[in-house]
Parts: sequence; structure tokens; C-alpha cells
Amino acid sequence: MSKIEERVESLIKEKIESLGYYLYDVEYVKEGAEYYLRIYIDKETGIDLNDCEKVSNEINDLLDKADYIKEQYYLEVSSPGIERILKKDKHLEQNIGKKVDVKLFKKDEKGKKEYKGILKKFNQEEIIIEAEETTQIERKDISQIKTIYDWDNI
Repeated sequence: MSKIEERVESLIKEKIESLGYYLYDVEYVKEGAEYYLRIYIDKETGIDLNDCEKVSNEINDLLDKADYIKEQYYLEVSSPGIERILKKDKHLEQNIGKKVDVKLFKKDEKGKKEYKGILKKFNQEEIIIEAEETTQIERKDISQIKTIYDWDNI
């Protein structure tokens, strides 16, 4: 997490929680020539457009006053989605026993660049998933972990 993301998270977390949501993640990225500050929020019953608008209106002034970001940027507030990227330990903890998709930066010694399976456990150095076999994956080799929603059993 970048310094800007950490500072923004600290600044807005309490406000978001006071509105009845929880802060899932903060992302500050440059895409092409544009900068984006993405705030991902959630609540037990899910997020809709009105929730995003409400949070955006409440945090916009906080962000302007703090002036952490010198570049012009677009503020986006949204749900983390049904298939969520798992970046933080708390995200991994919440998804123990659930199916995940793990993408690696490059092929491993087995020639695989992607694993799908049940997240069994993790620590600072590795995660363990179970599919056909139990697989240990070093966290430094992982480019992305996300949940897999079972679309067949809706």
C-alpha cells in the first residue's frame, strides 16, 4: 500500500464507519494520463449506487482539506464486487475455506501461472490452497488473489 493510500485510509475510515459502512480498500493508480483514487466500501446487505454517492459526498471535503494528492484525480467510490481481490491479511482471513483464484507473476517450477482452489491458511510468507492437491505458494510470487463466486448455484 502506498503512502497516499495509507494516509487516505486513515483519514476517511472513521467517517465511512460512522455512515454504517466499512472500508474494504483504497487504491490510488495512474491509468494512461489520468489518476484515480478508488475507495471500496461494503456493508452486510451489499452496496448500491446511493451508498456510493452518499460516501463520495461525505469524504470529498475531507480529501480536499487534507490535500494529500497534488495531481488532479478522479474519485471513485464503489463496492469491491462479488469476486473480490484479496490484498490484505484481513481479506485472506475472511475467506479461509472459500474458493480463490491465485495468479502468479510468472510460471512456477510446475509450469503453472494460475491456481484455483480452497484457501486453507496463510502467513506472511505463503498461502496454502487445496485443489487436486495441497499447494503452498509464496506470497512474493503472487500477482493477484481473488475470490471465485459460484455462478452455477445462484
